[in-house]
Amino acid sequence: MYTLVLILHSWIRWIALVAGFAATFAAFSDDSGPAQTGRADRWGLALMMALDIQMLLGLLLYLVISPTMEAIRADFGAAMRDPAARFFAVEHLSMMLAAVVLTHVGRILARKAATTQQKRMRLSICFGIATLLMVVGIPWPGLRGGRPLFRL
Repeated sequence: MYTLVLILHSWIRWIALVAGFAATFAAFSDDSGPAQTGRADRWGLALMMALDIQMLLGLLLYLVISPTMEAIRADFGAAMRDPAARFFAVEHLSMMLAAVVLTHVGRILARKAATTQQKRMRLSICFGIATLLMVVGIPWPGLRGGRPLFRL
C-alpha cells in the first residue's frame, strides 16, 4: 500500500503543478465577471481538487504508512538536526498545506469580489503564491531530501 500511495502522490504532483501554472496564468487574463465562471475558475477548481487529493495522500503517508515519517516521529529532535528529515517533517508539510489553504481562500475571495479586476487580482495573487509554494516545497532531485521526478 505504501508504494502505491507514494506513486500516486508523486504523479499527481504533476497535475497539481500544471493546474497551478495554468490557473495563475488564466487569472491574469480572465475577463469573466465576479459571478461568472471563466478559465481561471475552471483551472482553479482543477488545482484545488489536485491539491486536496495530494493533501489526503500526503497525510496518509505522513501519519500512517511512511516508514521514513515513522522514524522521524520516533526521534523528532534528531530529525530537526538532519536537513533532509526536517524538510519532510516540517518544511514540505508546511508549504504544501499553505498552498492548499491559499487555493481555497483565493477561490472564496474571488467569488466575493465586486469587480472583475478584484477577482483577477485575488486569483492571481493566491494562485501565484500557492504555485510558488508548491515549486519550492517539492523534493526535487539533487536537493536535500530529493526524490525522483517520476516514480514507477
